[in-house]
Amino acid sequence: MRLDKFLKVSRIIKRRTLSKEISQSERVKVNGKVAKPSTKLNVGDLIEIEFGRTILTVKVKLLKEHVLKDESTMLYDIVDEKRKEVNE
Repeated sequence: MRLDKFLKVSRIIKRRTLSKEISQSERVKVNGKVAKPSTKLNVGDLIEIEFGRTILTVKVKLLKEHVLKDESTMLYDIVDEKRKEVNE
């Protein structure tokens, strides 16, 4: 499954266009490498997403094309969520 679609289906990011934009701006890494929206994901991959000052790291548990809203969190585990240091 493509990275941008997984972020949308899992509801980590609400819209696919937004997940594509975030990926294109090099704010998403898969297994430690900057990822493009078309990056193919596998179960077990680590995704690191930069949301402003927060960095969210999740591990892919399951890849499904469609899930209900209540089931979307079963697609991933949150590994880490930290605030980024801002150097002034």
